Amino acid sequence: MKKRDIDEIIYDKNVIEFLTVAVNFCSYLEAEEKLSRSEWIDKMLKILPLMYMKASMLPDTIETFEEPPAPFVREEDYARVVYTISEIMGEEDVYLDVFMDEMKYSERPISATVSENIADIYQDVRNFVSVYQMELTEQMQSAINICTVNFRTYWGQKLVNVLRPLHSIKSREFENEDYDDFLNMEDSWD
Repeated sequence: MKKRDIDEIIYDKNVIEFLTVAVNFCSYLEAEEKLSRSEWIDKMLKILPLMYMKASMLPDTIETFEEPPAPFVREEDYARVVYTISEIMGEEDVYLDVFMDEMKYSERPISATVSENIADIYQDVRNFVSVYQMELTEQMQSAINICTVNFRTYWGQKLVNVLRPLHSIKSREFENEDYDDFLNMEDSWD
């Protein structure tokens, strides 16, 4: 493939848009700033659907025969993301997952955690972002291919699954706020 063709793929509008969202996602997870559970969930509920949409628009690429990009996310990085999210989520970290293959053969509910699912997404997305941040142009097409394949086969489903518990928690917050507002409104009629 000619350099010009490769440049058209690796700097495609959809790739750059996904990269932009992915960088924001990674920066939220890597930030030192401590957010409340409500603030963190609010950010995730905004960025995860956008990331899903942008990942689904990544161009199809061919698998290159070059050495795949080395993973940038170390075990410690992954563990730090899991720990940070589990601290934020507390008792709300665990949820029932109905879209796991094991569920078909199980009589018992199968649980998953928000923290591990987000960390799984982070690992793939961060590896992709790192290739672009380090300007490894020879590996960018491979990075797009790996990210797209993993999105379709692995972390896209995790992303969709984790939206359900996050939405549920956020909805409960709104219900409580609405109820409190209603009670306060009743007091003002007296």
